[in-house]
Amino acid sequence: MPENMLTLGDSRSLQTPERSQLGRSSSYPDRYDASLLFVLPRADKRTEIGVGATAPFMGADLWTAYELGWLNQRGKPQVALAHFTVPCESANIIESKSFKLYLGSFSNTQFDDATQVRQRLRTDLNEALWRGAPALGSGVGVRILGPECFAQERMQELGGLSLDRLDIECSRYTPAPELLRAALDEQPVTELLCSNLLKSNCLVTGQPDWGSVQIAYHGPQIEQEGLLQYLVSFRNHHEFHEQCVERIYMDIWSRCKPARLSVYARYTRRGGIDINPFRTSFPQPLPHNLRSARQ
Repeated sequence: MPENMLTLGDSRSLQTPERSQLGRSSSYPDRYDASLLFVLPRADKRTEIGVGATAPFMGADLWTAYELGWLNQRGKPQVALAHFTVPCESANIIESKSFKLYLGSFSNTQFDDATQVRQRLRTDLNEALWRGAPALGSGVGVRILGPECFAQERMQELGGLSLDRLDIECSRYTPAPELLRAALDEQPVTELLCSNLLKSNCLVTGQPDWGSVQIAYHGPQIEQEGLLQYLVSFRNHHEFHEQCVERIYMDIWSRCKPARLSVYARYTRRGGIDINPFRTSFPQPLPHNLRSARQ
């Protein structure tokens, strides 16, 4: 049983991205330490993109951790994969490098079994995600897969009509929502579109974040050339994964006026973790957290 299992209190102030471990030399603790989790409020960026008190979307951030390990009570190393479902109504996001450091702190800590590891992860992540705010809605989902399940992990590309087939000219490399156009005076359509050309950059370090995105909607038909140019326009933009997806969602929602909309992005992993935000205007099952070839 880990010794340091104190829950962090709400008195810990929320930080800014610049105060995180991003871009800094870091030590890599190998003893359990929940204080390594560094949170950032969702509200600041949501205000910037026009999200009011009630967000016009629901969904979750689907995380996969490929580097999770601990010791059993005999000191023998254990390894696993972990899937996390972070509800988008949580007050905060967890900065990914701090999450890597936190997971790394399990490596020389003894646990009874994977169930105890899962319970500890759930407790710590729920505390961090709701820190400084009342807990509303569902908590974080945690699923741990041991080596006996590794062969069952599947790979799947995002479905839909590929926007990348279009031979377009691109000249905008910071978000340009004015590129979005829709046939507002014509009959609505239902489309599932995808692109592998999403790229943005870390808000703090500037390191590239490569991703694929899937857009499903029902409403006025969106001009596909303009949509692809818009997605490409994130190429030099600096923002975290969750924030980019919500910006894409809000720009399409406000400019193209769909009756229904879903935006799902899968980003390539960094530090043994991938982050895959999903936002939708209507209740539906979350996507299966299946990695793509680039992940």
